[in-house]
Order: sequence, then C-alpha cells, then structure tokens
Amino acid sequence: MGKSILVTGATGFIGSRLVNELINKGYNVTSLVRKEKQGNPKSNIIYGDLTEEKIDFKELEFDCVFHLASHTPLEKNKKILEKVNLQGTKRLFEEIKSRTKAIIYISGLGVYGETGDKIIDETQQYNPNTNFVKIRLDAEKFLKENSKQNEIDFAVVHFGDVYGPDGWFYEMLVKRLKKNTFRMPKGGDYYKGFVHVEDAVNSMISVLEQKSFGESFIVADSMPTTFKEFSNFTADQINAKHPGSVPIFLAKAVLGGDLIKLLTTSMKVSNKKISKIHQFKYPDYKQGIKQVISELKDENRI
Repeated sequence: MGKSILVTGATGFIGSRLVNELINKGYNVTSLVRKEKQGNPKSNIIYGDLTEEKIDFKELEFDCVFHLASHTPLEKNKKILEKVNLQGTKRLFEEIKSRTKAIIYISGLGVYGETGDKIIDETQQYNPNTNFVKIRLDAEKFLKENSKQNEIDFAVVHFGDVYGPDGWFYEMLVKRLKKNTFRMPKGGDYYKGFVHVEDAVNSMISVLEQKSFGESFIVADSMPTTFKEFSNFTADQINAKHPGSVPIFLAKAVLGGDLIKLLTTSMKVSNKKISKIHQFKYPDYKQGIKQVISELKDENRI
C-alpha cells in the first residue's frame, strides 16, 4: 500500500495496537511519542508533546492522521484537560494542516449524554453532560470546521468502552476481581456499548480504507449489555466472585465526578453503520471476553 500515516497517542492501549496493525498491513507509519515513552521501533518515531514545543515533523507528509492522543476522564483538572485535549488538538492541526490529506479523530460515546432507553445511532444529537466530553467535543468541532476550510478529509469515530488484555479491563476489572476488591458504582445497572480492541483498531482502518470521510461512526459490538452483566461474566471466566456495589458519592471521591458520570450513564447504541464497512470479529462481549481471558491465561497474567 505504501500510504503514509501519522498516529498520535501511539503508545496508548489502542494507539499502540493501531500502529502495529497498520505496519502489518504495509503502511508507512509515523508514531508521535512523548519523550518518556517508547514507541514501536518498526515505525518512524517523532518525539514531541502537543502542549509544549513545536514538533519537528521534518519534511514528512501524510495521507492520513489518526488523532488518539488525549487525557482520560481520570484527570479532574479542567485546565489540564483543556490544555491537552483542546489546545493540544489545535496545535497539532496547525502543525499538520499543510502535511495531511485526511484526519480521523477518535472520541467516545459520552458526546451523546443521557439518551434514555432507546437504541441510538449516528443521527442522535450531541448532548454532553461532563466537562471532559464538552472539551473533547470542542476539539472535534474545531477539527471538523478547519479541515473543511483547508480541504482536508475528516471523519470521527466514537468508541464504546474498549476492552482487551491491557488497559482498564485488565488493570481495574480483572486484577481487582481476582482480589475481590472491585465494586460497581450504582450496582452496575446501566447499559454500555463494549468493543474488543481488535475491532476498535480495525474499524478505524476500515474508515480509512473505505474512504468514509465526511462521516461519524459509532463503534461498539452488537450486544448492548449492562455493566453488571459484563462484570459478572468476566468474574465467571476467572472463577472470581461477582462484584458488589459502591455508593456513587464514594466512587466520585476516588475517581472523580466526570468519570463516574460517564461510567454510569446508561446507553444502548446501534453499530449498523460501521458494520457496513467493518465485519466484527467479536460481535458480542461474551466472545470477546473469552478471547481476552484465554490470552491472559496463556501469558500467565492471571
């Protein structure tokens, strides 16, 4: 293929896998990496921080930029979130606007806010209910408007909760289930859209390869389920006890209001649109969890 791709957030849980899969598919990949991180040595590594200094992209030009870099809702300081997620995005755009043909921006389902019990799709209006998501949405709007002005193709992907053998699923759920220390805010009785990390990565690549620009996509598997059902099924796979509940006020004290709001907002989503260009390897969470647990066992991590 030979296409040149830039990935920001290239050392993250999703970004590192995206870089690896793009390389496997024959793309020429550049990883934007902070100095303290170690990027994929098979990619062209550019060191830089979107919030600090001008990034030296040398003479590089890109067919597409995947923008994944952001602070998570674990960050409680609004000014830091704005500096990284909004101002950092604006700075990135200034650096790449004359270097790229396309941008794919990665966000989350939190942009839709409270949606009740109906199944929503990409026609649902945005209604963010946390500072974290409002800032991320401001970044999306900036990229969309300025990409259009600069004749750059643009698409946005809104992920459900992405799980896999690392990240929150392993660190916050599996490890704590094994120790019987995991507790679900509000009892876990809220619907979520989950997606296996392999499907998350390949759905992004499908947007690029199918040239599905000028669009937004919801990426989650085909089986909306409650966080309680998801957690209980995970516990069953590792012979752990089903987790108990924790009051909202205690969870907020530990993890922050934005993260708990995002976690406990119930949402059912349709993946019909992304399914037209990407065939899910794990169309439901049960298949996906079984694969991840099998991988963790093979690696003697549980």
